[in-house]
Amino acid sequence: MIRRRPTTIFSLAFLDCICCGFGAVILLFVLSVDKQDKNMQAAREQLRQAAAAYLAQMAALNERKGDLITGHADAAKLVLEAQRIDENLKGLLDDMDHKLQMQKQGQKALVVDLDKLKRDIAAMQKKSDRLLNENIQPTPLGLPASSNFVAFIIDTSGSMRDPATERIWAIALRKFDEVLDAYPQIEGVQFFDADGRFILSGRAEEKWLPDSPEVRTTIKRALLNYREFSNSNPVPGIVRALRTLLDQNNDQMKMTIFVLGDEFTGTADAVLKRLDELNPRNKDGKRRVTINAIGFPTAVRMGFSMGNTGVKFANLMREVAYQHGGAFIALQDLEER
Repeated sequence: MIRRRPTTIFSLAFLDCICCGFGAVILLFVLSVDKQDKNMQAAREQLRQAAAAYLAQMAALNERKGDLITGHADAAKLVLEAQRIDENLKGLLDDMDHKLQMQKQGQKALVVDLDKLKRDIAAMQKKSDRLLNENIQPTPLGLPASSNFVAFIIDTSGSMRDPATERIWAIALRKFDEVLDAYPQIEGVQFFDADGRFILSGRAEEKWLPDSPEVRTTIKRALLNYREFSNSNPVPGIVRALRTLLDQNNDQMKMTIFVLGDEFTGTADAVLKRLDELNPRNKDGKRRVTINAIGFPTAVRMGFSMGNTGVKFANLMREVAYQHGGAFIALQDLEER
């Protein structure tokens, strides 16, 4: 009979197999854990990159939003500016239309005033012709020859000058000579520009210049070369002459003022009132100073004025000469005769 060895279930070989199996399981577990870590890191990196891209897109969107807001604000400003410009243009158009209407009305009034002035000149010419036919020898400009002090107020503005030389018109110089020569013997003479400045510089401290051939020659030369431009308004010169030259204590003074000009830009009523205060009538109704004027047709016939200044000068000086015992002569042209 054969004897058998007893069978051992848990032998050393079995334990070796079991250990190897456990080792294999652990190795698989370790390998799987490492792979999961790598996958998680890759996923995290992808998430980080996606988050960074999202933030970048958000920043770009915010920047574009800011640009849009700025652009909208600029557009709103441009719209407001365009509206303001449109309103200004409408205002300018309305103002230009108003000025155009005023100019048209002024031109109509100028035509009416010119017609009236022409009729007055024609009437004065007829009166002069009648006096000549009666063989009456009038004194210069209808003035009394007994005046012993003579003052001149001369408009030296641009319209009273020859554009070619910028000197006083030759006809104005000739009329000045004629008036001055009409008084061969006087005690004093003086002359101002329309602003009241002494034309003969260096002698402004003297109220009257002594009359002599040398002084008259100096006066004519100074007027010929006078370069100061005055305003087109003789009133300041007339007022200056009355206030500085008239001696209220000299009963023998017979003063005469001659105004040579072509334009007036003020208000006639205020001027007449002022001159009446400076040269009042005495108890006999007479005035101490005689005021005369010679009007030149530059503003009336040559288009230098768009505000009726030539007609206003003629109307003013005609009334001033009438109220102050003088005469107003309106010349028809600037040609030498």
